[in-house]
Amino acid sequence: MSNILNKINSPADVKKLSVDEMKELASEIREVIIKKVNTTGGHMAPNLGIVEATMALHYVFNSPVDKFIFDVSHQCYTHKILTGRKEGFTDESKYYNYSGYTNPKESEHDIFKVGHTSTSVSLATGVAKARDLKGETGNVIALIGDGSLSGGEAFEGLNNAAVLNSNIIILVNDNDMSIAENQGGLYKNLKELRDSKGKAECNFFKSMGFDYYYIEDGNNIEDGNNIEELIETFNKVKDINHPTVVHMTTLKGKGLPIAEQNKETFHWILPGTLDAKPSTEVVENYNTITVDYVSKKAKEDKTLVLINPATPGACGFSPEFRKELGKQYVDVAISEEHAIAYASALAKCGAKPILAVLSSFIQRTYDQFSQDLCLNNNPATVLVYWGGISNGDATHLGCFDIPMLSNIPNLVYLAPVNKEEYLAMLDWSVEQKDYSVAIRVPFGNFISTGIEDKTDYSQINKFKMEEEGKDVAIVALGSFFELGKKVKSMLKDKLNINATLINPHFITGIDKEMLEELKSNHRLVITLEDGILEGGFGEKITRFYSTSDMKVINYGANKEFTDCVPLGELYERYHLKDYLIVNDIKNCLNLVQI
Repeated sequence: MSNILNKINSPADVKKLSVDEMKELASEIREVIIKKVNTTGGHMAPNLGIVEATMALHYVFNSPVDKFIFDVSHQCYTHKILTGRKEGFTDESKYYNYSGYTNPKESEHDIFKVGHTSTSVSLATGVAKARDLKGETGNVIALIGDGSLSGGEAFEGLNNAAVLNSNIIILVNDNDMSIAENQGGLYKNLKELRDSKGKAECNFFKSMGFDYYYIEDGNNIEDGNNIEELIETFNKVKDINHPTVVHMTTLKGKGLPIAEQNKETFHWILPGTLDAKPSTEVVENYNTITVDYVSKKAKEDKTLVLINPATPGACGFSPEFRKELGKQYVDVAISEEHAIAYASALAKCGAKPILAVLSSFIQRTYDQFSQDLCLNNNPATVLVYWGGISNGDATHLGCFDIPMLSNIPNLVYLAPVNKEEYLAMLDWSVEQKDYSVAIRVPFGNFISTGIEDKTDYSQINKFKMEEEGKDVAIVALGSFFELGKKVKSMLKDKLNINATLINPHFITGIDKEMLEELKSNHRLVITLEDGILEGGFGEKITRFYSTSDMKVINYGANKEFTDCVPLGELYERYHLKDYLIVNDIKNCLNLVQI
């Protein structure tokens, strides 16, 4: 272990260090973060830029009496290293012992389990108010990146925090980046403040009523962040009795040249990224075919506009592609709620908006989906990425979008099985004028049949019977259609049942005519969906058959927050394995295996 780092087991040890020792420690911390993240994957650039500031916070303040609330908390690795969890970064056998985000179950130094953006100021305001109501003391510090300031909750939190009339310190980590480039009018003022060393007359934070401090040299080219000035400023605001903003500049990716140069790419990386050899080979996937479709369509139709809320890389929208689209690409920053309303208005006025958003972030948009978009029945297209059961962190699960969206009136939510269905659904949605449409972009294996899909998707809620059989019907939605095919095959082999296989296409409704016909020669219907069951797709079919003799088994996820649970383990838990499903069918129908 490194020379200084091996002496650090708690924040108390940081307070014993000299400034020179802290500079050495910063270098050692960066070294272990780079090695660990390259091994496990995770947030590289955000953590490298905040090392010195985190050390200075622990040097000046007294955690956990003083409360640190991290926005997103994807920049908390140094904090974890300094608060008794360094083994998770120095011992390869313990790399997976700790979450990539703050987690109160790990340490008393973590206040909240968070992983979504723009939340820290609101949370900190509540923590400070509770402190005041109970007559307690202590500092409350919210750490928020400049990119997160574009989120609506950040504005709401700042508005409330500004009138708290007691101690709350908001540390704005300004590295002039969100995941990609910052977007929006706020960032013009942040640039003015940076260029004027905090002295610009126009000051967003002061206009709201905050006291304001600027740390000029937040990033020293040679030594990293300016630890001396950080410590000096934090000492000035410690125990302050009114709302205060400390605005500091940092360099995202500091200490790793490739991350400094490619801040967007190295925001979050896969394991082994630093060891991988550059490749120009393009492997077809749902991202690439979306890019190809939009690129071609945008050239043909100047009213088409692609919208993304600050996560272009996750959707495969490269800087080159964004530049190619020009004014037909709009990054609305971290503002999913605005994105839905914006898309609705564009559609209302004759444009053809396509909004691309991740499943775990679409949760922010329920009211806008319901009121701004679907109540007005405007024909916008929303592409939902990364939807499905996964081994992800508890804060980034994509299994909740089906219950959320499928129960909003006027919305058509589609689940393609393969490339051809996806492109057909996308093209229909963009050109039609009658419905608000969302499409769940397949997440997982890329499947292409090579056969053009000629389905008429204007016939809403019409299921496709892929293979007709009897006794058992398998209704397999979207990405779980391949599982449905496996179940059908195993039913034939093990129980001599020639099951019916149905591709429903539509998540938001049921094909009552087809379901009624199944009653004539089927005893059991099973549904497969890649999301939670409660309020989901399968329950609609269960409800349809509730007054009949038809048995129904729904397969999907339990309503729970899972946290980095291996996918295979989840599939076992939820019986999403062909042999488990076939055994359930055998028991349900009292059959004997052949």
